[in-house]
Amino acid sequence: MTVHIGATKGDIAETVLLPGDPYRAKWAAETFLQDVRLVNEVRGMLGYTGTWNGHPVTVQGSGMGMPSLSIYVNELIRDYGAKTLIRIGSCGGMQDKVKIRDVILAMTATTLSSPSRGIFKEVNYAPCADWSLLQAAVKAAETRSLNPHVGGIYSSDVFYDERPDLNEQMVRHGILGVEMEAAELYTLAARYDCRALAVLTVSDHLGTGEALPSDQRERSFGDMVEIALEAAIA
Repeated sequence: MTVHIGATKGDIAETVLLPGDPYRAKWAAETFLQDVRLVNEVRGMLGYTGTWNGHPVTVQGSGMGMPSLSIYVNELIRDYGAKTLIRIGSCGGMQDKVKIRDVILAMTATTLSSPSRGIFKEVNYAPCADWSLLQAAVKAAETRSLNPHVGGIYSSDVFYDERPDLNEQMVRHGILGVEMEAAELYTLAARYDCRALAVLTVSDHLGTGEALPSDQRERSFGDMVEIALEAAIA
């Protein structure tokens, strides 16, 4: 048990999926895993462990933003021995070719700042995904006749962004989408010699203003979860 995770030793699998929303963790665990049990509910941040094709998997909510995710990932790795961590979440599309419901596999994650920024000081560290996970995720998507977008994303440290000039530069430099967690996940995975990936579903688009209604989001996120599971266990 840690400050933020009430699970006991052995309750957390080495493979962990990380949705931001704790209720999405509940949905993903109950929909895709077998023999599911609740292992954490501290502060309402739900976590479940079950099996997928016989392999132990934990689905743990991480909250919104890099500071919140950093808390859970640090504890999952240091105190519970997590080795493979995959963020499953929504993002905003930024390129014209990126459409609502598309899947993005984040090769790199650009950011202005993160909880780890103070460590690097003047260095602009470049957080990136684990290659084996990225490769397996591409294969898993293609077996579903999906054509995922693979490339760089932007991990913003604010939700209500008032920097349209910055977004313009992100689009100009090929950034596929924006979310709020992956850059810190990739940095922590590198620090602790673990594997990490972000598998994202485009739920809205900064350019067109399109957005998925809330009642359609879960139904559209199934491919993302299955890609993450297949990549993690491959």
